[in-house]
Amino acid sequence: MKKVVLFLSLIIATSIFGQENDLQWLTDFETAKQVSKDNKKPILMYFTGSDWCAPCIMLKEDFFSTEKFKKQSQNVVLLMVDIPRRMDIISEEQLKANKKLLGIYNKQGGFPNIIALDHNGKVLGTQGSYSSSLRDPSRYFSFVTMIIDDY
Repeated sequence: MKKVVLFLSLIIATSIFGQENDLQWLTDFETAKQVSKDNKKPILMYFTGSDWCAPCIMLKEDFFSTEKFKKQSQNVVLLMVDIPRRMDIISEEQLKANKKLLGIYNKQGGFPNIIALDHNGKVLGTQGSYSSSLRDPSRYFSFVTMIIDDY
């Protein structure tokens, strides 16, 4: 009986932590542009402060972790641009590349911020900020649907 409980616990833990891997986030802009071009899909660039931005953390839970977004994500190329405060989250080289993208595509430094791009890096639309009091991701779903439909 103990083996069965242990086995079931492992399955549950694996499914909970494995959900994070359902989304295929790229972190290299040039790779994202090439994948976008090859697959004829828009890029969804997500600016986040993964370890300090409370609205980013809530958006991850309310939007990115949903089955609805997981289905939508099949029609876009996901690019995460993380600007964490802790230096053990991403490499120094990655942080430098991310800050460069921040200076080009997110000059106001708003977090969270989602920017849709074509394969050349041309901005197709933006969706920024997230209300921690309302926690309503509907405008994000509408934004992604619009980008997919218009691309």
